[in-house]
Amino acid sequence: MSSSYSNYTNSPCAACKFLRRKCTSECVFAPYFPPEEPTKFANVHRIFGASNVSKILHEVAPHQREDAVNSLAYEAEARLKDPVYGCVGAISVLQRQVLRLQRELEETNADLMRYASCLGNETTSAYGGRRS
Repeated sequence: MSSSYSNYTNSPCAACKFLRRKCTSECVFAPYFPPEEPTKFANVHRIFGASNVSKILHEVAPHQREDAVNSLAYEAEARLKDPVYGCVGAISVLQRQVLRLQRELEETNADLMRYASCLGNETTSAYGGRRS
């Protein structure tokens, strides 16, 4: 979205609406906190504060701002769900799940190898070969 967000809509961005201020064409929040997503800004504000988010957005290169806001929104949501660990807790859970699934895959592959070798032995004996 362009920074002239307020020029083509009458509705203030979610940040300005939450902060109860006028949304201008220079609003740094407008491109990233549309009025349809009020919870996104509310969560980010609750965890990081509007002033800190504004500073971050001014320090980040314009082409990286959307990614920065998405990261802040993800971390804020994770912090609200898990105040102690935040997204690190979610990452930890996912890493444990990956390890468990890798072990399960290894076990399944070993079962398949055993099954395939049993089939190979049965096929050999069925055709008159030596059975071991």
